[in-house]
Amino acid sequence: MAAVWVTGCGDGSPEPVAPPAPVPAELSRFYSQVPAWESCTGYTAPGEGLPPAAQCARIEVPVDYAAPDGPTAQLALSRVPASGPKIGSLLLNPGGPGMSGLSTVTVGGGTELAERFDRVGFDPRGVGASTPAVTCLTPQEADAERAEQPVPNTPEGIAADEAENREYSDRCVARSGADLLAHVGTREVVQDMDVIRAVLGDPKLTYLGYSYGTRLGAAYAEKYPGNVRAMVLDGAIDPAQDPVAESLRQAAGFQRAFDAYAADCVQSPDCPLGDDPARVVPRFRELVDPLWDTPAATTDPRGLGYEDAVTGVQQTLYSADFWPVLTVALTELGEGRGDTLLQLADMYNGRRDDGTYSNLSDAFNAIRCVDDPRVTDPAVAGRQDTEYRAAAPFLDDGRGTGAAPLELCAGWPVPNTSQPHEISVEGLPTVVVVSTTGDPATPYQAGVDLADQLGAALITHVGDSHTVVLNGGATCVDDAVISYLVDLERPAEGLRC
Repeated sequence: MAAVWVTGCGDGSPEPVAPPAPVPAELSRFYSQVPAWESCTGYTAPGEGLPPAAQCARIEVPVDYAAPDGPTAQLALSRVPASGPKIGSLLLNPGGPGMSGLSTVTVGGGTELAERFDRVGFDPRGVGASTPAVTCLTPQEADAERAEQPVPNTPEGIAADEAENREYSDRCVARSGADLLAHVGTREVVQDMDVIRAVLGDPKLTYLGYSYGTRLGAAYAEKYPGNVRAMVLDGAIDPAQDPVAESLRQAAGFQRAFDAYAADCVQSPDCPLGDDPARVVPRFRELVDPLWDTPAATTDPRGLGYEDAVTGVQQTLYSADFWPVLTVALTELGEGRGDTLLQLADMYNGRRDDGTYSNLSDAFNAIRCVDDPRVTDPAVAGRQDTEYRAAAPFLDDGRGTGAAPLELCAGWPVPNTSQPHEISVEGLPTVVVVSTTGDPATPYQAGVDLADQLGAALITHVGDSHTVVLNGGATCVDDAVISYLVDLERPAEGLRC
């Protein structure tokens, strides 16, 4: 079928738009489902409830789209219905990968989006309340793994780390099954998103994705360009970047975020990093390095080890809003206690107050390992470790040897199902990419590159945060995004907020 012509977003010029993708006959039973919306009780863990107006449902999808008559999975959905004249549904994803998306229905509350759209969240396959869920470690095993002290990159230490990775993989297979692990990647989730679009009754998808959610959005746009109505991608991942380059770019991003925090901190007389900007990295290392050998005391009997301390610090660097918390945490560490950093690491790892965990970490590993090519050359692993330390000196423990263990995905039990590549797609309506200049996790250039590949409108946010849309950080960004999602009004060229 030939492309059709429609009016371009906001400038009056025509642009070719691909026709909607036909539904394969063998998948029609999945596309024709009608969700049975009900109370969200039982969809989230205690204490993680959704707003009273939220409704939840589960829909069925094939585990393997190449075998639609085989085993199926149940996807958990949430929604808050539109309060006024409805355009359709706004599907949201918070990223991760591995994060539950049910709570995203609160995004856009009090704005025109809440009036004009059913806001819909979903737990991707293998994640959260969707079943079957990826499971690798028990809570006790997860606590024990986090409590292990790091080992140096000697031949013995490398062998021990790689053996632990193999044990983790074996547990994932035993508890999740190789078939599920083989089918939890982006390749399948974008197909699930098209089923979700259809069962919500939307002829075309309106979508807002954050962080890894931008990878889902870009892959959806590539596979189903004619099924896109509007799409906002905030905190972009560049689909053309290989995982080694991505990790080094991220290391540099976190160093910039740490430097920005430190520059702010040293202005205060009680900064735990001192008052000399040239000494902040050595002072930081003086605080965390002793944890290699001796955990800091915490009210929780677990104590704070080195890995959890670094994780807690990185958690605070996702947004400048957390900088005061980091100051408290480092001051506390200087006094020999690690309560705040342990709480931050728990937040990052999905550990709840009762000691149970969400499956965030296990799902993250499973999805990452099927989404990306593996580094299986020890020389590449060693070079990556050396370059990572150089890119992020505040994370360099000074124990580099030029060698490093092959990471978890190198021996993952199922093959990867995606490859880095530049997206080139015809017939895609205008989409919007939002990129933040000081984003540590998905650095600014990745958004520039993704916008270029998609022919998207780029909104530049000047700030120090990982994602910004509708989180109260930039009214200028929010206004442009809302106008785009509601009225398909293209943001001003070169918009910088």
